[in-house]
Amino acid sequence: MKELCPRFEKAMQLFSKRWVGLILFELLEGPKRFSEMESELPVSGRLLSERLKMLEQEQIIERKVYSEFPVRIEYALTDKGKALDPVIKEIQSWSESWITKKEVENSNL
Repeated sequence: MKELCPRFEKAMQLFSKRWVGLILFELLEGPKRFSEMESELPVSGRLLSERLKMLEQEQIIERKVYSEFPVRIEYALTDKGKALDPVIKEIQSWSESWITKKEVENSNL
């Protein structure tokens, strides 16, 4: 039996966390402020903040603070995060081919 690669397992644990994929999908469009993502995603502010901190710790996104008044904070993908672009686009393509509207409507996610 083939042993599961620890790196693959770590990646799957990271990306299987709820909302991570959608957050990354949003940031592929470019840097965003917290309030922009909060209004575009059906996720609570607390959970969004938790996921952003986790992605920042994993060096997939970076948090940029602009010393303006009021202070402006943006989140953007790092090079490590940008490298996920083809992966996310493939998942999107796969979902468009294989996930039906009925499956989405009946989803309990």
